[in-house]
Amino acid sequence: MSSIRTRLFVILLAATGVVWLSAVWWIQHSTRSEVEQVLDARLAEAAQMVSSLISDRRIDVASAGPVELDLPVPAAGSDYSRQLSCQIWSLDGTLLGASASAPSGRLAAEQTGFSDSLVDGEAWRVYTMINEDLGLRVMVGDRLTVRERLVTDVVRGLLLPALAILPVLAALIWISVGRGLAPLDRMARALSARTADDLGPVSAGPLPREIRPMGAALDGLFARVAGAREREKSFTAFAAHELKTPLAGIKTQAQIAAMAPDEATRRQALARIEAGVARTDRMVRQLLELAAVDGAPEGGGEVVDMTRLATDLVQDMRRLATERDVQLRLEMAPELFCRIPDPVLPAVALRNIVENAVLASSPGGEVVVEGVARDARITLSVLDRGPGIPEAERARVTERFFRGAGAPAGGSGLGLAIAQVAVERLGGRLGFEARAGGGEAVQIVLPCAGPVHESGRALEGRGTATRS
Repeated sequence: MSSIRTRLFVILLAATGVVWLSAVWWIQHSTRSEVEQVLDARLAEAAQMVSSLISDRRIDVASAGPVELDLPVPAAGSDYSRQLSCQIWSLDGTLLGASASAPSGRLAAEQTGFSDSLVDGEAWRVYTMINEDLGLRVMVGDRLTVRERLVTDVVRGLLLPALAILPVLAALIWISVGRGLAPLDRMARALSARTADDLGPVSAGPLPREIRPMGAALDGLFARVAGAREREKSFTAFAAHELKTPLAGIKTQAQIAAMAPDEATRRQALARIEAGVARTDRMVRQLLELAAVDGAPEGGGEVVDMTRLATDLVQDMRRLATERDVQLRLEMAPELFCRIPDPVLPAVALRNIVENAVLASSPGGEVVVEGVARDARITLSVLDRGPGIPEAERARVTERFFRGAGAPAGGSGLGLAIAQVAVERLGGRLGFEARAGGGEAVQIVLPCAGPVHESGRALEGRGTATRS
């Protein structure tokens, strides 16, 4: 059953049907009981009335032979006008009187009160009372078949309207379910009418409280998709622009090398081609890294040795540091283990920050990579003595393709943006702080599901080891 409307209709109809059937059974049972009590009360009243009429001598039972009685009892209708039957017996067993509708046999035995008896093959409900003053026994009875017909007619008169209401009730439930689901239908129509470029909030009229979370979730999803599309557009435009410049330069230098009149000019053109290829290679690598960190998963966890990760990265960056005449030094606490979603992300973030620091440092400068654990967090710091980040540009340094006035030549403006995205994916924080005496301190603060060493104990009070 895939339709919510049909499912709700069936559930509500079944629940209503159970309640309705229970009510019908209760009405039938209580009505039958009440009607039988009323009929029994009428038997007792009729017997008392006959006894009073005899006592007042309005019925003469002293004549010879049984007296024919005509009971002045109000009847429910013409069908039941002769329902009551009466017999008057002396205490010694002589029949003194009887109504025309009474059977030839005795209505009941000698006990008093209500009783059920079988007379001439027919079942009767009888009330017997004794008039001690006159020595008489008065019996008034109903045929059970007539009584059952009366009870059945009364119950039927109550149940027929209830049965007629059932299809009306089902129709009302169907209409009510449809009206209750109308906001969903409006939302579906509003979403179906949207174009592919329409990522604005859902506009489907006022939503009920139960559907508001769905509308809010869709609005949030559309906002995220719109943000992602905007980033993709900006990314594509900036990437095309940034790649166009070095590629045009490479093409120009290749033409110069081909037409060079001497070896010196050719070598100079080839050197510039090599520099352009290196810049393009770095940009393509950073673009790939940016795409990788944008699609990295969140949640989960894998234990990573951050000390080992930083050591390997510093070793990989030594060639670049040597070419720039920059000293690269590592100061890490030993056995810094951290549980993180993706082990690639911290390596990507740290490598881009270290690369930026090396490129920003002057020849003879120094870049230090530090790592400590404190309060279930690991802090990785990259310290340099370069020109630093101007205060006016500090808030924008993590924007994609943003290059400040003092940025090193050959950069693409992606390194810190990649680091920011990677750290955010890890649930961490990327901070920037000017160093006393010049330079910049960049910090990566990563929350860990417990920085631990191999034995599983928390790292507390660890010293700092220096590795060069």
